Amino acid sequence: MEMLISLSPIILMFVIFYFLLIRPQQKRQKQVKQMQSDLQKGNTVVTIGGLHGEVHAIDENTVVINAGDGVKLTYDRSAIRDVKQQ
Repeated sequence: MEMLISLSPIILMFVIFYFLLIRPQQKRQKQVKQMQSDLQKGNTVVTIGGLHGEVHAIDENTVVINAGDGVKLTYDRSAIRDVKQQ
């Protein structure tokens, strides 16, 4: 019983750590994965490198982005950070 009482602060810290850090991170990763799978041609996106452009073509693992002036760049789907609302 005494051992359980001495371990309770550590267990409590782990529970708090889980709900404040781990769970929100998992939720965010799930949202990003869903956003990346829902990409469509014509979406305006921002890459993790900060490039803004419009999706020109989509493959299973890659996205071709029109960056303007006819410049088309190919990125991994996982490199898309955000989809801008139009």
